[in-house]
Amino acid sequence: MLASLDALEHALRAERQALLDHDVDALLDSTRAKLVALRQVEARPLSDDVSGRVIALSELNRDNSVLLARRRREVTWALRHLGRLDSVGVYDAGGQSSARPQVRSLGVG
Repeated sequence: MLASLDALEHALRAERQALLDHDVDALLDSTRAKLVALRQVEARPLSDDVSGRVIALSELNRDNSVLLARRRREVTWALRHLGRLDSVGVYDAGGQSSARPQVRSLGVG
């Protein structure tokens, strides 16, 4: 169990660093490692002596999700201001997004 928790912690820290460094490849790698480690942790019963660590890892994961949401907002903002993304997203009755990306030429002709 401790090895699985160590792997999960390592993956979460790598994920955070990838988010801070804006490193997409490292983010994808760390996310894959996180999912593998999480499956290993979930496959075993948790004992009371590791519950504190599991809570700490959960908080680290939540912190990473906040940082990821911030990065997504930054990308969306940049794309919108470059004219590469529609600023209004609306869902229809079927739950499908009716927002269509608008393509604008960024060059002067």
